Amino acid sequence: MREIELDPVLTERWGEGLVSVPEGEQIEIDARLESVHEGILVSATMRADYAGVCGRCLTDIAAPVEVEFQELFAYPGEEASDFEVQDDHVDLETAVRDAIVLSLPFQPVCRPDCPGLDPETGELRADSADAEPREPLDPRWAALAGYAEEPADGSGSESTPQT
Repeated sequence: MREIELDPVLTERWGEGLVSVPEGEQIEIDARLESVHEGILVSATMRADYAGVCGRCLTDIAAPVEVEFQELFAYPGEEASDFEVQDDHVDLETAVRDAIVLSLPFQPVCRPDCPGLDPETGELRADSADAEPREPLDPRWAALAGYAEEPADGSGSESTPQT
């Protein structure tokens, strides 16, 4: 068994969604490699920082991500495996990249209660919190908008039946 610590720097961006681990970011890897009958068992913990935009309000965000994984690198000629030992070495790049990219949030938010953007003005709803809240008017209900403005006591412009 061997325990190793690696701090590689990314030469390309990892991830394609709203957030990704940018090029030039350093990843911390703490790994334990164990010789087993089928190959080399790698248990690792990785830490990195991702950056991107909030899925609701499109503001810039950055946060840490920590991932644990365990993978068996099989000796050549053994059962079919995604990862193999080659010349007594294991290439961790693909396994580490897959684990980190799959752990990135699919719909990242800047904060859990992010209100997002106003669909009519495109402004941040958090910035316009002081403004008077207004209900969006669905064009299908526009003809009924006048009825909502009439007084509730019935003194509106209703016609009274004549006898």
